[in-house]
Amino acid sequence: MQLYTRTGDKGQTSLIGGRVDKDDIRVEAYGTLDEVNCFVGQAICELNHERFDDIVKDLATIQHELFDCGGDLSNVSNKRRSKLQLDSVHALEDKIDGFVREAPPLEKFILPGGAKASASIHIARTVARRAERCMVSLSKTDEDFPVVTLQYINRLSDYFFALARVINHRSNVKDVEYLRSANVFSTRRIQKNDK
Repeated sequence: MQLYTRTGDKGQTSLIGGRVDKDDIRVEAYGTLDEVNCFVGQAICELNHERFDDIVKDLATIQHELFDCGGDLSNVSNKRRSKLQLDSVHALEDKIDGFVREAPPLEKFILPGGAKASASIHIARTVARRAERCMVSLSKTDEDFPVVTLQYINRLSDYFFALARVINHRSNVKDVEYLRSANVFSTRRIQKNDK
């Protein structure tokens, strides 16, 4: 297999059903999802696979779902159908609820850090937010935009936040609290929203 094709030497790339400039917002969106996927892969490598077996399996699933999202965004053909389905969004919501119950109550803003894998997941979270911003821009120009991908990435960044806290908790590493933070999260509010 030859890795280079020379077809992109003039600043264009192929999509499913067309070609665009490499700085097109669509390319920026699915390229940013690729960045998220890389940080997820890094976190998998940093986790103890015995202690975090459930999380490693979840992250492997998420890597495939991120590829699905990228495929959905790169498809501009007349026969567009989302690979990603709404049940993936619901699965993330279930995981988030479980992680919120598992981690210690959150009262203050926290800084990215703690265990290595937690820090990598925080990076994935912020890159997912950037991907989401790109996708919002793309959705304004694409009337057939696959909305489920935007829902998924929105939920995924929340999942990453909750997961980073659980990784620290299971590693017996405290979250790094923002020193000048007031108590902004009430335990009562978090429990109420979980119902």
